[in-house]
Amino acid sequence: MNQSLKFPDPEKVKQRAARMREICLMFDAQIMLLDELIAQVKAENRNNPINVYRRGKGNILLEELLQKQIEEKDSK
Repeated sequence: MNQSLKFPDPEKVKQRAARMREICLMFDAQIMLLDELIAQVKAENRNNPINVYRRGKGNILLEELLQKQIEEKDSK
């Protein structure tokens, strides 16, 4: 019932640790590439004519709302 614990070979532990570090570095590099791609897509979306139009329309509506609020304050 009492089995003695086997400790892993120290050399294998070093090899596995080195491989894990290598894998982590590869993942970090891929994550950086994905972050760059996401930033590019967001920039393209921001400059999309439809989005530019919607932003402009939203700004106009906001200005109209603010102007109405100012006029209501002045009339009181």
